[in-house]
Amino acid sequence: MQRNYWPTSEWLQASDPATLRKDAEKLAALDPIIKSEYSNINGIVVVRNGYMVYESYYNGYGPEDTHHVASVTKSVISALVGIAIDAGYIRNVDQKVLDFFPEYAHGAADKQKQEVSIRHLLTMTAPYSFEDWQEPLDKMCMQPDWVKYTLDLLGQQCSIGTFKYSTAGAHLLSAILTRSTGKSAREFANERLFKPIGMKEIPDYEMKSFGFEDLFGENVKGWVADPDGNSTGGWGLTLSPRDMARFGLLYLNGGIWDEHEVVSGAWTRESTAMNPNKYGYLWWLRQEDGVSAYLAMGDGGNVICCIPEKDLVVAIASEFMMNPRDRWPLINYLIGK
Repeated sequence: MQRNYWPTSEWLQASDPATLRKDAEKLAALDPIIKSEYSNINGIVVVRNGYMVYESYYNGYGPEDTHHVASVTKSVISALVGIAIDAGYIRNVDQKVLDFFPEYAHGAADKQKQEVSIRHLLTMTAPYSFEDWQEPLDKMCMQPDWVKYTLDLLGQQCSIGTFKYSTAGAHLLSAILTRSTGKSAREFANERLFKPIGMKEIPDYEMKSFGFEDLFGENVKGWVADPDGNSTGGWGLTLSPRDMARFGLLYLNGGIWDEHEVVSGAWTRESTAMNPNKYGYLWWLRQEDGVSAYLAMGDGGNVICCIPEKDLVVAIASEFMMNPRDRWPLINYLIGK
């Protein structure tokens, strides 16, 4: 459902929570909860009914600082695929992946590889030989050609349709965006997604090497790219919590921003429609206690959570750490459950 939200120039003027039916005392209690129970949260922005009702920063960070949001990047890639389809660069989600890589030599006997579509990459149902959650991502990062490595992984007599979480598959989508639009995902996003909704332009991140710190470290800025210049599809994007919230609000408003369609409403609905895997087009889906949510989620506890029934977006930027506390109890507190 389309909602008439704020002009882009005014949304950061936080409104009185009481006027938006949010409990001011509940919001005031967030700060000590975060400090005591979520020590790696660097910034949080809460938006309700189109207005920012809460914003707070920790660990020396402020509103202008950007954070490596890890797999939240995937949901941004999903939006870009939708924009590219609407603009005619890509035919539809059922277009075959190998259509975009005619130079790729593959065995004629590997029928599964030939049948893999953009939809399979978006829904994490492409055929891979590794077990779910055991993707050898480190091996991809050591390759001179990440795209060829990932195309080689596809098929191998594995079945299409089984959910297997794949960051390499999201990277293929980034390469498809570049092949179809002639621009890197970063460039395409700056022009067709970030600028229209008032987000900061994302600069290129000049890689000095392809070690762990260069790819995943705290000093990552802009948007990481592979050795061939393809923006990383599954991680590597840095955003501020405010811009994370803007992106979430764009989806909550059916792809409309300031009365202009940035992403089609059909794409936002299709991307976040519940299914048995509880995973849409690179968005996690959750339904609990009568509340439905869709979430962009990244390692360390980076989250953009959209809850349509509550007109609520919660954007959380976090420092990477192993096994961070689940953000859902904090979000649930904001929902009022």
